[in-house]
Amino acid sequence: MSDGRAVQRRALGASLFLVLLWGASFTIQKAAYAAIGPGGFLFGRSAVMSLCAILLLLWRRSPLWPRLAAGEWPVLLRCTLTGPVLHILLITYGIHWSTPFSGALIMACGPVFTLLMLRLLRGTRLQRHQVVGVAAAFCGVLLFMSQKLLAADLRASGGDLMMLGATIVFSLYTIGVTPLVERHGGAEVMGWATLLAAPFILVLTTPAMLQAPYGALEPAIWTAFLWTVIVSGFVGWILWAWVNAVRGVARTAPLLYLVPPVAGVIAWLTVGEAYTGVKLLGAALALAGVAWTQFAPAPSAQPA
Repeated sequence: MSDGRAVQRRALGASLFLVLLWGASFTIQKAAYAAIGPGGFLFGRSAVMSLCAILLLLWRRSPLWPRLAAGEWPVLLRCTLTGPVLHILLITYGIHWSTPFSGALIMACGPVFTLLMLRLLRGTRLQRHQVVGVAAAFCGVLLFMSQKLLAADLRASGGDLMMLGATIVFSLYTIGVTPLVERHGGAEVMGWATLLAAPFILVLTTPAMLQAPYGALEPAIWTAFLWTVIVSGFVGWILWAWVNAVRGVARTAPLLYLVPPVAGVIAWLTVGEAYTGVKLLGAALALAGVAWTQFAPAPSAQPA
């Protein structure tokens, strides 16, 4: 029993560390984008993530080339183009043009878009509390973005819209990739998709790579790059999977709602991101709506 409690404490500590890590990553990423350029960052990210994927598959004694049935290949290719290609492109430029707090908040709305995609694509029926939560989340996001839109801040508004697009695309990726993950394992599918996406990303970002000032980068920028790609991205999601396995998804998922506030505080302390009452009210409403869709008690079914 004492060993079990110790493991639970370590898992809780790891999850809180990840909240802090991911909250800080939005500001750290923007610093790397400003120095390298988003395209140059993506080129380096794709190369490093491919190496990490190969090492992960070798460590798990999994095949580097997917062993899939003929009907599964189109699914994996669609998921690769949707997730590791389009999603990563949108989220990178979205964070670059927007602000750390905006990016963290919009990403936290992912469960809402997943529910909507399930409704549109598979006809999944939404319960009443989910409809209320979706409506509240959308109103919150619109309220949060309203000042940028009214001020015609095209760069920041465009970044927020790209983040919304990235969140929708990731919801589509999540729905499409789930059957493959159930059959072949999450690490394997992630590794295969990363390797298949690499040629697309490398070709698209080669012009930016040729102009990126890699040789003139300061050690702090290289640290920000490696921290974002390896620690926050690759190792972070592996550690999160372990935390979910130990504590359970239901107990761990609510901690993700701490990421936007942490990102906002760190951005305020480090880069001076400013917040108005309207933005804070919109953020609170959006997070409350997302949480309500996931954790509100569903009404019990009436007997026939």
